[in-house]
Amino acid sequence: MQQEIAARPPHQIEIPLLPFSPKAAMAQLEALIKRQIRRVGSEHLCLIGSSLGGFYATYLAHTYDLKAILINPAVQPYISLEKYLGENRNYHTAEVFVFHPYHIDELKQYDIHVIQKPEHFLVMLQTADDVLDYRQAAEKFSHSPLVIQEGGSHGFDDFDKMIPKVLEFAGIID
Repeated sequence: MQQEIAARPPHQIEIPLLPFSPKAAMAQLEALIKRQIRRVGSEHLCLIGSSLGGFYATYLAHTYDLKAILINPAVQPYISLEKYLGENRNYHTAEVFVFHPYHIDELKQYDIHVIQKPEHFLVMLQTADDVLDYRQAAEKFSHSPLVIQEGGSHGFDDFDKMIPKVLEFAGIID
């Protein structure tokens, strides 16, 4: 995505490294979104989130009336992440952190129970996601544009083949 967006100025992509705390991550994301809205306006923003990032993008798109592309999104991470309570290591940075019960409570406050503008969400799912049950997202976003592919993985295999659809939904190409 970075290469595709970089090849299409004036469009930009930002991929923030988020803290493990949901509250801190959301504060960072909200500050970034508010800055971008002031810079270009909300109609020119589109969020992309995968897994927990998809959960965050759902909340943010709903809150700021933005479009979002969700890739194998977590639907109820406050349930699925309970097994990670305690000490953990960040997959990307190797940072050791402790995931506390209050982090689960933080996640709960960002849950959007009813999708008000389903047309604002493009949801991309693969049925062989080894981390999340794709059916939960398919049900929650049943009125949104859905791409459901047989097989695949949590990392969304062959994502590069979906880039034109992503760029079209984001309003970058026709």
